[in-house]
Amino acid sequence: MTDDFDSKEELMEEEERADKKNHTEYENFCFLCRRPESQAGKMIELPNNIHICSDCMQKSFDTMNQQMSSGKINYSDLMNMPGISMIDLSNFRNTAPQPKKIKKKNEKEEKKPALDLKNIPAPHKIKATLDEYVIGQEHAKKVMSVAVYNHYKRVATDTMDEIDIEKSNMLMIGPTGCGKTYLVKTLARLLDVPLAIADATSLTEAGYIGDDIESVVSKLLAAADNDVEKAEHGIIFIDEIDKLAKKKNTNQRDVSGEAVQQGMLKLLEGSEVEVPVGANSKNAMVPLTTVNTRNILFICGGAFPDLENIIKERLNKQASIGFYADLKDKYDNDPHLLEKVAVEDLRNFGMIPEFIGRLPIIFTLNGLTEDMLVKILHEPKNAILKQYQKLLALDEVKLDFEDDALKAIAEKAMEKQTGARALRAILEEYMLDIMYEIPKDDSIGQVVITGDYIRGTGGPRILLRGQEMPLLEGHA
Repeated sequence: MTDDFDSKEELMEEEERADKKNHTEYENFCFLCRRPESQAGKMIELPNNIHICSDCMQKSFDTMNQQMSSGKINYSDLMNMPGISMIDLSNFRNTAPQPKKIKKKNEKEEKKPALDLKNIPAPHKIKATLDEYVIGQEHAKKVMSVAVYNHYKRVATDTMDEIDIEKSNMLMIGPTGCGKTYLVKTLARLLDVPLAIADATSLTEAGYIGDDIESVVSKLLAAADNDVEKAEHGIIFIDEIDKLAKKKNTNQRDVSGEAVQQGMLKLLEGSEVEVPVGANSKNAMVPLTTVNTRNILFICGGAFPDLENIIKERLNKQASIGFYADLKDKYDNDPHLLEKVAVEDLRNFGMIPEFIGRLPIIFTLNGLTEDMLVKILHEPKNAILKQYQKLLALDEVKLDFEDDALKAIAEKAMEKQTGARALRAILEEYMLDIMYEIPKDDSIGQVVITGDYIRGTGGPRILLRGQEMPLLEGHA
């Protein structure tokens, strides 16, 4: 009996220690307003691990006093009401939404700066890393490297007493599938900063159905694990920015176009925004926090279809009369026409001047050529061919592609006119049967994808174990 009593006592002591550890390690949330202890202050503890902040408790008392003073509640009625001790608080515990646990910050830890100037890589190092992952787009990589380096120098030094350095927000213009999003993802991974990728097509003016403009900041806060300081040094990439162009010849309110551009002005420049913690929308049950966008780098990207026609029209107007007039078809087949873009062209496209003015760095990306597509297939660090080779290597099978096969894949991708995205779709189609059949037969040692197989006039070469050939140079 004494042994059982001792074991029960030890068990209860262990549970108490675990409870104390949880209380010290995690913040308590107010049962009513859902604010954490760091925001609401010291909590009043009730049975069943329910906590109420002093503000909510005071409001409850004030409401009860008002009801009693107005005669709506008599003292005798109040005496007949069940007291706190008689209420089954376990019911509240089951029905209440469980808040996300937030660890308390250790006060003893010294506050370290989020960014150190010495740790920021120089522009040539940033570009060298981008070269390992992104084929071509030399000008775009150079512009991004310098802009990002200058931006984070500005953030790290934070010396804006005499000279106020402006933000290096960027606008990327390029056809679909040329690597806009991929460049930003690679950049964020290199700098080890939180990145949020938002789609401008879902944004609407506040008060209308769709995402509010502040939702892009809440995505960044979520990417930074709800750490406000970390989020304030992050990157926000807004894709499909050309879909916010001002609608032409319409009498209706443009809630998803020009209105969103106007709403984003303060966000791009730098302002304090209230965003929900751990949720996408603001409501009474979600605590809010303030994020300053002054040091957040905004990169906007878009395909801007038909922008070439606007540029062509402007260039033809410049010299269309007299002996020095250019031919009207001079710019019809110019592959670098997009590089001649000017602010005037973007205004004619439908972007408002105030919005363009807050994106001082405007640069273009070139459409992908057949040679670039061949290089994209096998040269980058995480090239798509290397991914398939790794997948088959797990089955102890070598995979190789002939040069003719790479050329045939690039030709098919050019026909689809969706840029590098087409490569994955084509390879998935031709690798399906191979990936399905290979695990069936343990005797297969190597598969060689031929140009005839891609063109539909032949099949892949299958070699049994012991007959494997060395992988072709350059595609290992």
